[in-house]
Amino acid sequence: MKYLPWALAAVLAVQPITMLAQELKRVQARIENGVIEGIISPDGEVRTFKGIPFAAPPVGELRWKPPQPVKSWEGVRPAIDFAARPMQTRVFDDMVFKDPGPSEDCLYLNLWMPERPKAKKLPVMVWIYGGGFVAGATSEPRQDGGMLCKKDVLVVTVGYRLGVFGFLALPELSKESGYNASGNYGLMDQIAALQWVQRNIATFGGDPDNVTIFGESAGSFSVSALMASPLARGLFHKAIGQSGAFLGQTLPARPLREAEQQGAEFVRRMLGTDSVAELRQKSAEDVLAAAAQPGNPWFSPIIDGHVLPEAPASIYAAGKQAHVPLLAGWNRDEGHYRGVFRELEPTVANFRLRASERFGARAEQFLKVYRADSDAEAKRAAQDLSGDEFIGFGTWKWLEVHRQTAGGVPVYRYRFDQTLPLAKDAPADAEEVAPHAADIEFVFRALWTRDLPWRDEHRAMSQLMSDYWTNFAKNGDPNGPGLPAWPRYTPEEKFPVMYLRAGAKAEPDAHRPRYEFLDQL
Repeated sequence: MKYLPWALAAVLAVQPITMLAQELKRVQARIENGVIEGIISPDGEVRTFKGIPFAAPPVGELRWKPPQPVKSWEGVRPAIDFAARPMQTRVFDDMVFKDPGPSEDCLYLNLWMPERPKAKKLPVMVWIYGGGFVAGATSEPRQDGGMLCKKDVLVVTVGYRLGVFGFLALPELSKESGYNASGNYGLMDQIAALQWVQRNIATFGGDPDNVTIFGESAGSFSVSALMASPLARGLFHKAIGQSGAFLGQTLPARPLREAEQQGAEFVRRMLGTDSVAELRQKSAEDVLAAAAQPGNPWFSPIIDGHVLPEAPASIYAAGKQAHVPLLAGWNRDEGHYRGVFRELEPTVANFRLRASERFGARAEQFLKVYRADSDAEAKRAAQDLSGDEFIGFGTWKWLEVHRQTAGGVPVYRYRFDQTLPLAKDAPADAEEVAPHAADIEFVFRALWTRDLPWRDEHRAMSQLMSDYWTNFAKNGDPNGPGLPAWPRYTPEEKFPVMYLRAGAKAEPDAHRPRYEFLDQL
């Protein structure tokens, strides 16, 4: 496969595209609100449009309101640079942004497509970034769609409101809404972007009847929520979840009344008013600074009776979710053994102690499914438990319930076991792991965005995962010529898991008793 030259890739990753624009061919497209102008990549293979508005800026009187229509423009609107990222503080050290900075004016999307597509209608893949619903943006180089789209798909990445701007609920906001609820503005932003795709994507050669939503971490939680939301019904046709779903204990969706009470207490205590009019007059910086103080609610999706009419688990259990093909999984090392042992040494004795503290009368049952007959096994079991409680169990439950209630649609499960190479300055005792979010660069064929000593096995894994993901987007089936066979996730196939590592292979789930144990709790 052809790649951008490494030197050019590095320049594109760190320089604003306007610095190169004079060297790049411009290209225009007419969408519903006017003409936009993007660029064609130096190798002539990718057409890119960035910073396309899909909703009006949610500022002033539009703060804490559902996304509103975009005003049309005259002339040609540049679509060369990333727009501003949503308001946020520095939360996660692994996030690198290439945009002008945080702003409330953040409802924009980006689009990458092959310059010479092979298909008459391109499958559309809409990416939703992660970051715990408090951080993230479309401008991270590791989720640049320029290499993935060369697999003959159209890639869209969407911005959405975060934290207090995306998920604040208040009784007064609910009263003024017209649907007796508030919060979930960030999810409504995602839905508005999908509606934009339906109205405009054919202009770019995309197929509005073949849209796949995919995301990682909070992006994967979002995918599970969009599948559960009646407001998103019919806007997508397949779903991919990478590490996370609203069917576990991590980031549980809060009931509306609870969220309203938390929101009202927060604005009175931290912002000195419960008047929405006064709150909308405060600067975005002041609101963000108040929300970032310790002890405040974690502003995230809500069971509001509107976007989410019930708890996601109840919606899925009743089979009321979108009955679309689902591919989902998580990474081997989502958690860390220190989350279990804390200050204790990782030994068998200490693992049994923690098991007794945590599970009481069920400790022996727990130790049968998280076996630890040596100190090394105890350390590994603790790592597994930490990851399962954080991400693994909720994602497993999502797959399980969707398999049972979605009318027999295809379901596929994976585990990302490909460890990352150690950085040159890593401690001597460091071990290679497959941590949370490590899969993003592999899916997007963007290993070049991280300065790590990549090996051939990593480059091969990136090719494999991007093949699986784009095959699924095209056909609802990740399989394809020359790829290891990936069976559906069914009891007839013994619940196979595609283990994504060197020598990738689908094998029966050896750890199902773990998730069944956690499910009993």
